[in-house]
Amino acid sequence: MNQSGPASGGSSAPAAGDRPDDPAVRAWRNLGILMHERSDRRAEVTEALGMSFFRVKALRRLAAAPEPLTLRGLADRLVSDRPYVTLVVDDLVERGLVERTENPADRRSKLVTVTDAGRAVAAEAERILSTPPAALYELPPEDLAVLDRVAARLVADE
Repeated sequence: MNQSGPASGGSSAPAAGDRPDDPAVRAWRNLGILMHERSDRRAEVTEALGMSFFRVKALRRLAAAPEPLTLRGLADRLVSDRPYVTLVVDDLVERGLVERTENPADRRSKLVTVTDAGRAVAAEAERILSTPPAALYELPPEDLAVLDRVAARLVADE
């Protein structure tokens, strides 16, 4: 994929408001409406699990990690500051979803590990978040096939 111009997300692209007839702008706007207004799974998952979406995100990152993470490693993966991640992990510990242990490689740091209960909650979050909106099931099969092909190409190009 060509990495220059508006498609690369570079700053050389004019503002979306300057291009109301641009098909890419319309497609992006429509996807945003579908994902964030008509079928926002983030609200659904926070209600179902009784915790903030950031806590859900932290738990999912920990459950997906191949090995326990340090608080610093988790903060880096969440693109957040360590003091806030410490508060989030404290809450997840209180809920019995993660455990914090001493890091044998560096006694100054702690490792965070998901418990079995935490894996179950993370799996439920994944189930909710990966459920497609009803609008996708209402598309004719040929339209859904085109959307699937295009989305796969966009993901592969990044």
